[in-house]
Amino acid sequence: MKMKKIPLAEAVKLKSILTKKIAELTNEIQSVSRVVIEKGQTPKPSGRLLTEVEAELSRVRKDSRTLDRLIYRANIDNTITFKEEQLPIVEAIELASQLRAESALYKEMSKAEKERLYHSTGENVIFYQVTLYDPAEYRVRANELEKEAHRLSNLINAKNYQVEIEFDDSNYF
Repeated sequence: MKMKKIPLAEAVKLKSILTKKIAELTNEIQSVSRVVIEKGQTPKPSGRLLTEVEAELSRVRKDSRTLDRLIYRANIDNTITFKEEQLPIVEAIELASQLRAESALYKEMSKAEKERLYHSTGENVIFYQVTLYDPAEYRVRANELEKEAHRLSNLINAKNYQVEIEFDDSNYF
């Protein structure tokens, strides 16, 4: 039988679904593994059998591990061109995160006053806190970094729909 191919973007979404499914099945095990009965009565299962839920949980966990491996491999083997540089998807994802963090830092720095009175408890001495950079320049830099992060994220998203991995998702869709 030929293995089904799915876009990497769908695999990433499916990974999130599998993580939730594992949590749900773990909770279901807690639920179906105990019943309250009157003394002397024979316990009757409510819902699915514990062994059924355990078997499904085992299958979903295996699929989750397989999907992880396939996603990681695709993120290493496939590249994106950004600023005339070839980056593996995994590195591009990290770069996008770093660009957003740097943008947030620069936005914060752009809020600084160039000079402000610094309160002191000293005797007749007036202190000023002086910013050693131009806040307006950091506002511009923050906006440019944010745009770069958006451009890179768009390239990553587009690539995630181009790249396909072999995975049968029929159990989940």
